[in-house]
Amino acid sequence: MNHVPVAIIGAGPAGLTLAHLLHLQGIESVVFESRTRQAVEETVRAGILEQGTLNLMRETGVGERMEREADHDEAIDIAINGENIRIPLTELTGHKVAIYPQHEYLKDFIAKRISDGGELLFETTVDSVENYQGDGPATITYTDADGTTHQLSADYVVAADGSSSPSRSLVTADGGIRARHEYPYAWFGILVEAPKTQKELIYATHPEGFALISTRTDTVQRYYLQCDPEDTPDMWPDDRIWEQLHLRADSPGITVSEGKIFDKAVLRFRSAVTEPMQKGRLFLAGDAAHTVPPTGAKGLNLAVADVSVLAPGLTRAIKRNDTGLLDDYSKLAVPRIWKAQHFSFWMSSMLHAVPGEDHFATQRRFAELRSVLDSEAGQRYLAEQYVGRDLPRFDY
Repeated sequence: MNHVPVAIIGAGPAGLTLAHLLHLQGIESVVFESRTRQAVEETVRAGILEQGTLNLMRETGVGERMEREADHDEAIDIAINGENIRIPLTELTGHKVAIYPQHEYLKDFIAKRISDGGELLFETTVDSVENYQGDGPATITYTDADGTTHQLSADYVVAADGSSSPSRSLVTADGGIRARHEYPYAWFGILVEAPKTQKELIYATHPEGFALISTRTDTVQRYYLQCDPEDTPDMWPDDRIWEQLHLRADSPGITVSEGKIFDKAVLRFRSAVTEPMQKGRLFLAGDAAHTVPPTGAKGLNLAVADVSVLAPGLTRAIKRNDTGLLDDYSKLAVPRIWKAQHFSFWMSSMLHAVPGEDHFATQRRFAELRSVLDSEAGQRYLAEQYVGRDLPRFDY
């Protein structure tokens, strides 16, 4: 292969979803992924699919396993110091969310890509992207799994290779912005062999900090505890984990289910936004362009929203030589990203105890959260943000 209309760097949610959407329009692309297929499919990550992402999977033929295996939730619980308040998502918005881990989403799109005969190169590293600002095609130099170096030309290049994307510096050079925020807390996450605590997620806040009770399957659960960003897994023996989970998340009628802990990890909280998300024929998508903390469950869904603009933009440019939508990619994508950053920051600030916060700060934080939850309008706003806005839709 010497030339391809679109070269995509990264087989994550943005890259694989984009390749699939382009394939449906008859546009050829190649996806480069530095990791093995096994590593991509076995790197366990949480995932809550918003209604827009669910609809895209259904409409484009990748939703069968998700419909069968995902936990489709009509509500979430928010617990304030042992007092549970149910937020009826479907009643307030007409929509559900699905608990479907990101690696399961990737499995579905990888399988679809392969069954469609699309080019997907694992264990392949992109060494450089050049000539992306000229009138002609860009040049990609890459090294394959055998260690052989190749060159490929592409009309357009999309970097969807995660938060450490080397291509981002090409976009931000000469006046671009990479806005960042570091949070003073992290999540300590565990996987547990245990029955469900309850079907819906529980977001719990307590003077000691935050906890999240979520489910993976009928027998495997995912729990998180707020911790210090410098904590390591060996600082959290099992006895301490269970003590803090029960303290922060138990409430009348609900007791966190226990079992064998078989995975522990610390997840740091960071926010970042890149502006613009394009330069010449090079575009950023997903975590390469932006990251959000996991509180609002926006990361994967923002990646899908990005490519919902990119796919029709690239299609118009390639099929009709109309670059209008593609030229507006950043202008269309960035406002949605900032809204997601706001929701994630807002939820995080209400649910997490800032290190060293005193009684006044804790009670003020609880009061803000109760003020939202005591109002139908407040609950509706939170529910609308949680289930997500409709994905951008443009004619191809």
